[in-house]
Amino acid sequence: MSTDLGLPVTRSGVEGVPTYDGPPQTGKDFTSDQEVRWCPGCGDYAVLKAVQSFLPQLGLRRENIVFVSGIGCSSRFPYYLDTYGMHSIHGRAPSIATGIATAREDLSVWVVTGDGDALSIGGNHLIHALRRNVNMTILLFNNRIYGLTKGQYSPTSETGKVTKSTPMGSVDHPFNPVSLALGAEASFVARTIDSDRKHLTAVLSAAAAHRGTSLVEIYQNCPIFNDGAFDAIKGNDTKADAIIPLEHGQPIRFGAPDSSGLGQKGLVRDSETGGVKVALVADVGEDAIIVHDVYNPDPTLAFAISRLTDSGYLDQSPIGIFRQVERPTYDDQARAQVTTAREAVSGTPAERLAALIGGGDTWTVM
Repeated sequence: MSTDLGLPVTRSGVEGVPTYDGPPQTGKDFTSDQEVRWCPGCGDYAVLKAVQSFLPQLGLRRENIVFVSGIGCSSRFPYYLDTYGMHSIHGRAPSIATGIATAREDLSVWVVTGDGDALSIGGNHLIHALRRNVNMTILLFNNRIYGLTKGQYSPTSETGKVTKSTPMGSVDHPFNPVSLALGAEASFVARTIDSDRKHLTAVLSAAAAHRGTSLVEIYQNCPIFNDGAFDAIKGNDTKADAIIPLEHGQPIRFGAPDSSGLGQKGLVRDSETGGVKVALVADVGEDAIIVHDVYNPDPTLAFAISRLTDSGYLDQSPIGIFRQVERPTYDDQARAQVTTAREAVSGTPAERLAALIGGGDTWTVM
């Protein structure tokens, strides 16, 4: 089986987690009895429904799934899922999830966070979880605004953004979450859209199957404080030229279809900058178009593709999986060290404790 992203679906991300062998599960089994309290029209509803419908596909018991959130509108998520969960503290969800993933190999660990929670006060916690490659899946909801605190600019708001906290326009340069994750050498990095249920589910499937840290940025509309931020990539008349679809093993083409039924535009290498740029396929030829490779161990090209994201009003954005590579995970290695240490010392618990205390440099005080 494979997703429409050109990737095989495996269960490697949940190895060690007990499987579910009862009656078939549905989305209702993962839906709590709590009233969902987001603003009408919020993109969080669509993501929640997609996650609830997707979780049965994992084939895991609900008690072996845990969602950890930080602070923000998206961080209400654990209340609405009938799994284990923790609504934690601002920006620290990745750190708490690291402890859970390391201590409990039998859990599938998820983090739900937002652009303010993850990239402002939580910036350091996020990048270190990514570089360590802890076995968890991070869903980063990006609405490019602070919604819970009523409309201040966030680390992903475009320069010049007028908000309650920037009445003359933001002078900050925004983060590109995908570029940030690739710079931290994350082993799985993807971007999807709240309103595209099929694509969102396919990306979630690939992220959950990946063993290591999976970072999924989700463009999510805030109808109250930042409505229309993603109109270009959602509008029927504009999305063909705004969305640059990434599918493993396929040439990166987009735009209104030509006579062949394929996009008229494509991504090519830019000899002047060393990055990539958009070109007309008719001008450069098919052979010049970059073929997407998510398994490339060198993140340079994936980073260059991520830089095509418009930092203003998102008139253009690559959507899909940027990178998916295998490397050792922090929690697997930490558990292996603990096992090695335990096996190295025999005897009763008291004898093992004494060996541990006196195993290094010791001094006798006379």
